[in-house]
Amino acid sequence: MAEKEPPRFPYIRRVREKPMLLPGILVALTCFFMILGVLLFPKIRLFGLSLSSFWVITVTGAILLLLTGCVSLPALGAALFSDSAVNPLKILVLFISMTLLSVYLDEVGLFRYLATRMLRHAGHSRVKLFVFLYLTVSVLTVFTSNDVIILSFTPFICYFCAAARIDPIPYLTAEFVAANTWSMALIIGNSTNIYLASAAGVGFFEYMKVMFLPTIAAGTVAGGALYLLFSRSLREPMTAPEAPLLRPDRAPLLIGVADLGICTLLLAVGGYIGLPMWLVAAGAFLSLCLFVCGLGAVRRTPPAILLRLFRRAPWELVPFLLSMFTIVTALNESGITQRVSEMIQSENNTLLFGVASFLAANLVNNIPMSVLFSPILTALPAASIRGALYATVVGSNVGAFFTPIGALAGIMFSSMLREHGVRFGFSRFLRMGVAVAVPALFAALGVLCLTV
Repeated sequence: MAEKEPPRFPYIRRVREKPMLLPGILVALTCFFMILGVLLFPKIRLFGLSLSSFWVITVTGAILLLLTGCVSLPALGAALFSDSAVNPLKILVLFISMTLLSVYLDEVGLFRYLATRMLRHAGHSRVKLFVFLYLTVSVLTVFTSNDVIILSFTPFICYFCAAARIDPIPYLTAEFVAANTWSMALIIGNSTNIYLASAAGVGFFEYMKVMFLPTIAAGTVAGGALYLLFSRSLREPMTAPEAPLLRPDRAPLLIGVADLGICTLLLAVGGYIGLPMWLVAAGAFLSLCLFVCGLGAVRRTPPAILLRLFRRAPWELVPFLLSMFTIVTALNESGITQRVSEMIQSENNTLLFGVASFLAANLVNNIPMSVLFSPILTALPAASIRGALYATVVGSNVGAFFTPIGALAGIMFSSMLREHGVRFGFSRFLRMGVAVAVPALFAALGVLCLTV
């Protein structure tokens, strides 16, 4: 009797015998190559198009999970179109709509006008410039979007500092830290806030009540640490160039401010009247479009600003978030999520999840971290979820300024600095992160431990 032929692919056979192994390997490889792409080749060319590597790699990983059967199409389809708070399509509508409202305010010139006023008030004092910049960005970030603020203020700071012949690093760092600290205050400040809070069924007002004090603690500690870090250079005087004060067109500005204000108010009370946040945000953006078109009709001018809005929308987040959702579905179906949730529980989940999310954000970026942590959080015992959830929110925001790969904002920030010839390498960024991000993290977590 002839011997049976040994399997030609024994490794593949061993993997298939362990349901957790194959999805675990594919997810780990996807995250590894995504970060490698961000660091070494942030842009790739496909079919003559220049695309960001981070979402191309995650889409590839999601497709592999589908082809290998690690994710079943019926389960994925049911999750994508489910009537639940964690539905990624609703979260995308909410995030993109809120981002477009912020982009509109930037397009009508509000942020540039405020930045110019701030520079004029600073005069020849670097300390005033530093403090005014930190406070201005902090306030704007609370009510708009941290990513939009960074995209708007970074080029402006680079141009001003080049004209004044001063080191831009203290002011760029103040802007970046303020934008990624005070974004914790409201649920709309960061895409990670939106995802984590929506997945846990937390409303706008409930979120604000919990995160108000930790945000103040983190923002105050971060601002103080920044001042100590750059105090020597800030004492020197500067020759400030006269920046032209370009006043925004009043009518479009009032439309944008009123629309955002009403939207924020409805988000706050929506949970009490059964109005979903994604529907409020989508309605706010649609009403903005209608008012802009109406104003254009009255003035007999085409609403070109709407075309610019759509060009600046974060469309890359659509395939990215959907791919990450597919990855999470694979981890859920294989039982990895439940296993991890059981392994990382402790007596102080607030501190544990805060530090874990902070470090994980700097391994895989804060959006993938939030998507991956969401099912882990919901698998915790009911009594442990609240502290762990808000601690993860803190880690996802503060982790953004520990290293340049902690958030998409950091990747965009580093790219813009290279374009303006500003040297702010990984090691310098990390030194700043150790001096500022770590104290801010523990300040916020300390307040959370006392209040949650």
